[in-house]
Amino acid sequence: MNVTELARRLRVPTTVLLEKLPELGFSLGKRAIKVNDREANDIMRAWREFKRQEAVRKRHAEQKELEERRKARLEATKDNAIALPSVLTVRTFSELLDLPISEVMRELMRAGIFASMNERLDFETAAIVAGDLGFHVTNVDAVGDVKQEAELTRLEEVLRDDKGDTRSPVIVVMGHVDHGKTRLLDAIRNTHVIDTEAGGITQHIGAYQVVRHDQQMTFIDTPGHEAFTVMRSRGAKVADIAILVVAADDGVQPQTREAVEIIKASGIPMVVAINKIDKEGADPERVKRELSELNVLPEDWGGKVIMVPISAKQEQNIDQLLDAVLLMYEVEKEHITANPDRKAIGTIIESHIDKGAGPVATVLIQSGTLYAGDTLGVRGENYGRVRAMQDWNADNLVSAGPSVPVRVLGWKVAPFVGDVMEVADALELTKTTKSKMRTGSLQNVGATVRQVEKEGENSGKKILNIILKADVLGSVEAILGLFEKVKHEGVGLHVVSKALGNVTEADVSRAEGTDAMVIAFGVQVPPNVEMQAREKKVEVLKFDVIYTMFEAVVDRLQEMLTDEVMLVELGKMEVLAVFNKLDKGWIVGGKVTDGVVETGCKVRVWREEQLIGEGDIKEIRVGKSVVKDLRKGSEGGVQYVGKTKMEDGDILEFYKEENKARRLIVDGANA
Repeated sequence: MNVTELARRLRVPTTVLLEKLPELGFSLGKRAIKVNDREANDIMRAWREFKRQEAVRKRHAEQKELEERRKARLEATKDNAIALPSVLTVRTFSELLDLPISEVMRELMRAGIFASMNERLDFETAAIVAGDLGFHVTNVDAVGDVKQEAELTRLEEVLRDDKGDTRSPVIVVMGHVDHGKTRLLDAIRNTHVIDTEAGGITQHIGAYQVVRHDQQMTFIDTPGHEAFTVMRSRGAKVADIAILVVAADDGVQPQTREAVEIIKASGIPMVVAINKIDKEGADPERVKRELSELNVLPEDWGGKVIMVPISAKQEQNIDQLLDAVLLMYEVEKEHITANPDRKAIGTIIESHIDKGAGPVATVLIQSGTLYAGDTLGVRGENYGRVRAMQDWNADNLVSAGPSVPVRVLGWKVAPFVGDVMEVADALELTKTTKSKMRTGSLQNVGATVRQVEKEGENSGKKILNIILKADVLGSVEAILGLFEKVKHEGVGLHVVSKALGNVTEADVSRAEGTDAMVIAFGVQVPPNVEMQAREKKVEVLKFDVIYTMFEAVVDRLQEMLTDEVMLVELGKMEVLAVFNKLDKGWIVGGKVTDGVVETGCKVRVWREEQLIGEGDIKEIRVGKSVVKDLRKGSEGGVQYVGKTKMEDGDILEFYKEENKARRLIVDGANA
């Protein structure tokens, strides 16, 4: 047979075959042209055995690598989660560069990247391609963080150095979900906001003003669910006094502890409202005891924290609570000041896009006075002019001074919740870019979910793609912040796109192209869009309560999570004799040198420290008796199922694979 024909049958280049044959025991020489049929058959058998052993060794190496990677990931993520680069779609990439998408895709192909317009790129890839196109780029998220940090520093400097008149106190209400924060505010201002809230949970930060003993007070209502950690911490940063609400029948809960940590970190005083004292099982002393374990000591126990037992539902002791807040205000009064005569500076506490009015945001003025016509500066950019202002009662205002929450119309782009707004001369500010206005201010809002498809391809991780549509920026930020909590080696989340407003046909088409599910939070799904989704088999889920939505997403991820295969090493045996040849294996005798061999386990075959094969153990015998296992020091025979012919002195290594169901544990979803 011609050597070339032999190589073709073995599906290997002729030169590679001739180089490898000496290792297999054949000396044809590197220039051999022909080989006789008998030797050709021997070569084919030897080659097949060589390829089988090579596959076995490769599979074993992959098993070891998988196990080592699993252990390494567990160790690496024990204390700190892994941070991955930002991602963006090819379509968004072309919009930000303000180039035709066809030109961007051509450049991607030149770089060896074949991607559709809806596929994601990581930041490093985008930076290289942008450089080839003549652009200098940087990580947008990092720049946003730096700018926001600079703004917060600027705000702190103004509040510290620009002293002036005493202003009204700003009070933040915090506590665990369902402990009665909104009911308390309802009782304070004698309205029924709670009736309009989904599931009894306040979905967005709102601000309200009340008067007690001729003293005006501004209340910021922060959502109590764990999902709103970021928003809650921002609420504490803009406040002067905190009211911590704890239910007398439920005691200190996880969000209570978190709220205490945020209040302490912010350095503001607190008053504790022990709510629901009218309920059966109420135990105010238990609440005091549990709070004391967090170093929050009540006055009657020798501490400094005023604790007032109340019933928000029965409107019991509400005046006493407000008096306690005013007492705390009198103590802190000299530090609660602002200069009303400077240009206004404050924090965005709510932001959304109104169908009729466009971008709308609520600003808490912290120093200075805001007037109609003022230029709105955010992150050093011109975000528009004040077209109209309204207070929390929807009454029109001409101006708004320190400690006043004001709803502002006239934004060109909706700012982020937590951004600092400062009035400035329009000439001092850079214009918001066309691409920023087109993509909206959702590009960097909140915490970006970094579990991307590329990671999934590299690690075998399954990715759930999501298209998120929500009512306001605060909701988007909270949802994305909650999605950040999903950190698992087996599954992950990727937000394909996020935007405000009702679900559209374009969202459904995008979901079909990216195999994504659509989440509609607090927004509508028009009938024609629902029909299109059914036709395209796109799943659209509607929610009004954020933790219900998150639990549904976690349940979906749990369904995607496959069992974890664990390798359990059992023992070793030295082959002493090879007995009968069977249809699919051999019967061999040997001595167990370590551990145990069990019926049904798997086996690796080692010869002179080389892995040469693998198979299964079907049966174990001692003499003529069939046994379930054979332990260290015992001799016996095993029925080996496999293709490797064993020899005396071979070492058998026994192991088994166990499928362990993996449980996805995520804070805020596994109650």
